[in-house]
Amino acid sequence: MTRIDSQVRASRGSRAWNTPRLPLRLGGWALVEQVSEGQLARVYRARPADGSPDRPAAYAVKVLRPEWERHPEAVALLAREAQLGRQVAHPHLVSVLAARVREAPRYLVMPWLDGATLASRMACENPLELPEILWIARQVAEALDALDARGWMHGDVKPENIMVSAAGHATLLDLGFARRRNEEASVTDRMVAGTCAYLAPEVLTSRLRADIRSDLYSLGVVLFEALGGSLPFSGQSPAEWVAQHRQAPPPDLKRVAPHLPGEVTALVRRLLAKDPLRRPQSPRELSAQLVRLEIAAFGERVLV
Repeated sequence: MTRIDSQVRASRGSRAWNTPRLPLRLGGWALVEQVSEGQLARVYRARPADGSPDRPAAYAVKVLRPEWERHPEAVALLAREAQLGRQVAHPHLVSVLAARVREAPRYLVMPWLDGATLASRMACENPLELPEILWIARQVAEALDALDARGWMHGDVKPENIMVSAAGHATLLDLGFARRRNEEASVTDRMVAGTCAYLAPEVLTSRLRADIRSDLYSLGVVLFEALGGSLPFSGQSPAEWVAQHRQAPPPDLKRVAPHLPGEVTALVRRLLAKDPLRRPQSPRELSAQLVRLEIAAFGERVLV
């Protein structure tokens, strides 16, 4: 268990855990509705405080929970997200419009995104079709390419961090775990237990080897789950997850989902290679392959 995790459990039931009453003014923003709550932060729909009450709440404000205001790791995560969200602009990457991270209350302001996370979409009764899954993955790959071009990796690619609109537009969220290429130390080193299901083997063993290809591995896990209906690996503890990712070959996706084209299952197998050299070497390379597979998948659906 990480130090963050142990302190989260200890804080449950405390007064600081209670949700503040709304509406609430925070800086220049009026918080009108809480929409989600995580271990470290709450997210609210908001509008400019000096605007009309009838104005749409078109912004999301991510507020660090009071019990973490003086915790250096939690503050560093929020600051990292603020830095990167304003530094790298891309249609498929969440943007940060404003931030207050140097003093409490600490928060980020982002555009409000309509839609649902990929995790929610995958849990629906109506399964996603192959062309849509490939399209979502390609959009995420394009966001990763924008990060890679500026020398960053995302570090936490998973279905919960992919927002999909009703029209199919995908946005990669949560930049707090991002790190620079060849960065030797990161505040995330002690905070990976919650995302072990999607982390590449090299991330779980040596932070020095992690790079953008580690994000591609994570995207491969997401693809396997979306296409096959379950994760390729399972574990009850971080140690079990580490052993699975490092040593266990992933199941044959073709056997799990025999209807899938062989080129699709072969690409997922490459993405899940233990050795980064055996994966696609860049998000741009992966995006090009996904475009080709998208076109083929749409063509097959039209013929049917």
